[in-house]
Amino acid sequence: MTETITTETAPPQQLTVAVLGTGTMGAPMARNLLTAGGFAVRVWNRTRAKAEPLAADGASVADTPAAAVEGADVVLTMLYDGDAALEAIRAATPALRPGTLWLQSSTVGVTAIGALAEHAAQHGLTFVDAPVLGTKLPAEQGALTILAAGPAAVRAQAERVFAAVGQRVLWVADDGAMGAASALKLVVNNWVLTLINGAGESLALARALGVDPQSFLDAVAGGPLDSGYLRMKSALILADDYPASFTVSAARKDATLIAEAAARAGVRLDLAEAAAERLRRAESQGHGAEDGAAAYFASFPGEG
Repeated sequence: MTETITTETAPPQQLTVAVLGTGTMGAPMARNLLTAGGFAVRVWNRTRAKAEPLAADGASVADTPAAAVEGADVVLTMLYDGDAALEAIRAATPALRPGTLWLQSSTVGVTAIGALAEHAAQHGLTFVDAPVLGTKLPAEQGALTILAAGPAAVRAQAERVFAAVGQRVLWVADDGAMGAASALKLVVNNWVLTLINGAGESLALARALGVDPQSFLDAVAGGPLDSGYLRMKSALILADDYPASFTVSAARKDATLIAEAAARAGVRLDLAEAAAERLRRAESQGHGAEDGAAAYFASFPGEG
């Protein structure tokens, strides 16, 4: 008689994850962590009302960053910019344990990375530069792409978190302090902004010349000039409805980071500089909180 011996693999130990920043991206990321199981999730947001709905999903809502991170294994920051990320992690630091893994997913550009990584090093935190590709819907679907840079020793733990919020991880460097992942994010977002502004300007030109905008979309349909992003942003403009997935204000911030990074590197990006100005103009018209497609209005300065 042959005896069959089966072994059971113990489930991975539960991780406590503190999510600092529960806006358009951070809230669905926290929710997906809760849905995935294996995580205790604590959340904090400067405006507490944006974090409170996550309590119904099982998150603990904290009043301060320090309260959110106390006892956490992993801290994930998803905040507006580098200043906001640094302010939040400084406030959290007294409650952080040395060795805590910090996944910095805010889009901060390449200049801010130095101060963030230096703070991590000074306080014994393990820093991973981990911006994400995707907007509101991919975040809700857990379909983000994570661009990551950090030491091999922490990748298994980081990928447990990434697997809950995304569908793909691209490791680009072993040292998060070098900002390689954030640099790649700027390159990708430069292309995103080219598509957003190209769609808006093409539809604005169609309007100005008396061309049916649908005929423009029909002309490129199915060919190399067509794209899903063109269709997505054109649909918002034609419907005159701009629910935010990547706001005008966030796009203007990113365009500015891109133009500044290029200038420091000695490269002139005319389109990036123009994009920053175009988005600033749309923001001044009152469209800052709307989807980036609302940059369309920058073509008509008298409208708002």
